[in-house]
Amino acid sequence: MQADEERLPNPRDLGDRDLIEQCLAKGADTELAWEEIVRRYRRKVFGIAYKFTGRYEESQDLSQEIFLRIFRSLDKFDRNADFGTWLYSVSRNHCIDHYRSGRREREMLVQHEVQLEELASGRFDPHRRIEVRDKREMLLAAMSSLPKKLREAVVLRDIKGLSYQEIVDYLSLPEGTVKSRINRGRLELGRALMALKNAPAPGAQSQGRVS
Repeated sequence: MQADEERLPNPRDLGDRDLIEQCLAKGADTELAWEEIVRRYRRKVFGIAYKFTGRYEESQDLSQEIFLRIFRSLDKFDRNADFGTWLYSVSRNHCIDHYRSGRREREMLVQHEVQLEELASGRFDPHRRIEVRDKREMLLAAMSSLPKKLREAVVLRDIKGLSYQEIVDYLSLPEGTVKSRINRGRLELGRALMALKNAPAPGAQSQGRVS
């Protein structure tokens, strides 16, 4: 047994594709191969997570989730592609899913807090709640109408709250391009909101013809 272990190649001498093959083979060297992949990319994965969360401990937890997702998805990796690029894509997508999930939880928490406050103070106003809901739906509709590049820039800056430098690092774009996309996105969002506000209510035109 000891002789067999000594004949195992040092994971640090192997390329990413060879390490992936060892992980998928699930043999005696699988654990060592996976540990080497984690060692090589843990800083990169943590950096991606930290740009999304801005919190050290949360980024550590998120990094562990990302590596688990990567391990479970190794069989989907195209061996002809660059592993670092694929790993970045998987990490980014997981962070986006994490952010969206957290945002939904925060929205639900805020809604529940508002309901409790209204009930406790006797200021329950169903009309106000409908108005807030309609505004939120209008904003989501306007955001969805933006081109993907502009929408992403606006979300990162105005909703996620990232600095210009953080967005530059995240999107790997020049600062001028980032600022241009944010400004254009805001303008397009304003136009979309104005168009939605000025749009006739469903059925309004047909009712006018009847009268």
